[in-house]
Amino acid sequence: MKYLDIIVENSIANICLKRSPINAFSIDFLNEIIIALKEVNENKNVLAVMISSSIPNIFCAGLDLDILIDKPILEVRKFLELLYIKLWDTQYNMSKPTIAVIDGAARGGGMTLAISCDIVIASDKTSFGYPEIDLGLLPAIHFNHLPKIVGRYRAFDLLFSGRKFDADEALSMGLINKKVPQENLLDEATKLATTFTNKSPTAIKLGRAAFMRTNDLDYRRGVANAVEDFCNVAMTPDAQEGLKAFLEKRKPNWK
Repeated sequence: MKYLDIIVENSIANICLKRSPINAFSIDFLNEIIIALKEVNENKNVLAVMISSSIPNIFCAGLDLDILIDKPILEVRKFLELLYIKLWDTQYNMSKPTIAVIDGAARGGGMTLAISCDIVIASDKTSFGYPEIDLGLLPAIHFNHLPKIVGRYRAFDLLFSGRKFDADEALSMGLINKKVPQENLLDEATKLATTFTNKSPTAIKLGRAAFMRTNDLDYRRGVANAVEDFCNVAMTPDAQEGLKAFLEKRKPNWK
């Protein structure tokens, strides 16, 4: 594939993202991620899956902003349905544990990809953030899962301040499972994945499906609403100004 590599070793598949310079989501990139997840899910030799990045200091920066600027709403909605619905459906229906291996910046849609995994492990050099509000956009997708993970008040702070935060804060909020030194990240993630490969594949498959049904029953409906909310805001003059200001490295002139 053009934007990622799939490395399978010892029953563990590592889907390694490599869309330079910042792993920003385009339609082609998202399609490759979905295809890769389905491919490893169907591979009987794979018992656990990791999602990582080969770009130094970057996990995923979220959406490719060019897709949102001066585009018709139907085109924007198609892109968001791919990211928020089709990608999530694919992750939801995985029959194997998935581990997000984060080293560097994880922002916006990159947070969605990570949090939709079963386990999140991060290096001590990782930083997180939900910058949509600074662009005049609405971080609507995160309304569905973030309050359930970190609590309502912390979620509001993160989503509406747009501030960056480090792995220590993410760990304290329960947003990640573990923080490890950068040089040990892949080894620690592999050790964690190995614990799953030693379990009964049938028990893992049926157990994970039951776990997802129990914990994410209403998530799908909320995601569909989030697509509409995001589209409605993305078409506003403030959102278009915020996006252009960011790309032009200037302050936005809010109306």
